[in-house]
This record gives sequence, structure tokens and C-alpha cells, in this order.
Amino acid sequence: MFTSEPQPTPADLAFRLAGISVRVSAWFWAVAALLGWGVCRAAAGGDQRQLLAYLAIWVGVVFVSILIHEMGHALAYRRFGIDSRVVLVQFGGITIPQQWGGQSIRRPAERIAVSAAGPLAQLAFTVAIVAILKAGGYRVPFPFEAIGESLGLFEGKLFQSKMLAITIWFLLQVNIFWPLLNLLPVPPLDGGQIMREGLLMAGVADATRTATIVGMVTGGAVAWWAFNNGQTYMAVLFVVLAVSCYQSLRGPWR
Repeated sequence: MFTSEPQPTPADLAFRLAGISVRVSAWFWAVAALLGWGVCRAAAGGDQRQLLAYLAIWVGVVFVSILIHEMGHALAYRRFGIDSRVVLVQFGGITIPQQWGGQSIRRPAERIAVSAAGPLAQLAFTVAIVAILKAGGYRVPFPFEAIGESLGLFEGKLFQSKMLAITIWFLLQVNIFWPLLNLLPVPPLDGGQIMREGLLMAGVADATRTATIVGMVTGGAVAWWAFNNGQTYMAVLFVVLAVSCYQSLRGPWR
């Protein structure tokens, strides 16, 4: 959660899921397609019709994945007696609690649970996908080769449908790498919030400032690695996060 909520527009999609209000900004779809343009174009290999089909699948995968992430946060809030609403925006999603300051959400351990619930929901979704594929006797295109080999995930039959194969590949990529990145100790990502609350639980003086310094260093390191490995979007994202942490350090602290 590192963006502000945009104003509603008539082009937004609105619905309820599990009793939770969900709004999808019209910009969400465009930015999701932009993020997937490079990977979809590489997979399509110059076939324009296939590129459009892959883009549509990619956007659908991103929508489902981010919705699962934000619903994880929302259901965690509900567990502690707080209603919330979900907004999917340009670069992700926001889960907005309807009330703050209640006794049930003041404890750092509970705030950690809320922050962790989003990434863990995505990782649990990944486990479910892998389990279903293995139960069906299929080979799983797991992105970590050593783990895939040790678990026997690369054994089994191949998908007969190219569209199904690309959908599974997108689902695993988004629901493994994105939550892991989100768990990095860089405020205001979930990992940064978890680190701050953990420092508070440990009694660290000025835990927010400490977490911000760690986030600035970590964000800079990830940006440097991404630039040197051709991950332009990731590099720009973590540069922005590192700069945001630096700017926060120059402000007043309580």
C-alpha cells in the first residue's frame, strides 16, 4: 500500500465480495496492461493476435492476484472487528479500514497480522495452484528451479492448451514474486510495516525512524540490483520507495 486513493469516476468497477466493498479504478486496467506488455510481447513472439490474447490473460491474472492480496488484508481487519473496503488502483491496491484507534488494532502483533495477511494470501493461493496441478498429474512451471526439482514439480504431463499454460505461468510468477517483493523491509510495503511493528514489539527506541533507514538502504540495494539485471520497472519502483524513505527521514519525528 504505497499510493493514495483516487477519486471515484463513472468508469470504475464496483462490487462486493464476502461482504466487503471493492472498487476498481479505471486506471488499474491500463497500468496492469502496461506492466505486462514486455513479458506478453516476448511470449507472443511477434504474433499480434496472440499478444492481445496474452495481455488480456495477464490483466485478468493481475486483477485476481491483487484482489486476493487485498482481501487478505480486509479479512484480517474483520478478524479484529474492523470493517474495511478495497480499492484497486494504478500500481496495486489499498485496503482502507473504516475506523482506526479501536482497542483491538492498537497491538503491534495484530497490525503485523493485518500486514502479513495480504502476501500470505497470495502465497497460499500459489500453494493451492501447485497442489491442484500435481493432483492432476501436470508439470508445474515453478520459477525456482532448485525448489521445483526437489519437490518433483517438473515431472508430469504438459498442458495441451497454450492459453492455459501461459495463464498458469502468469499466475505463478505474479503470486510468488510479487508477495515476496512486498515482504521486503521497505516502508510502506507490507514488509516495511511488519518490520516497524516488530521493532516496536522489541522495544526499539524510535522504531519508525529505524525502519525507514533500513527501508532506504534496502530499497536502494534492490534498485541497484534491478538496474543491473534489466528489471527496469522494479528498479524505478524501488528508487521511488528509497527516495520516499529518505524524504521521510528529513521530516519531524514523534
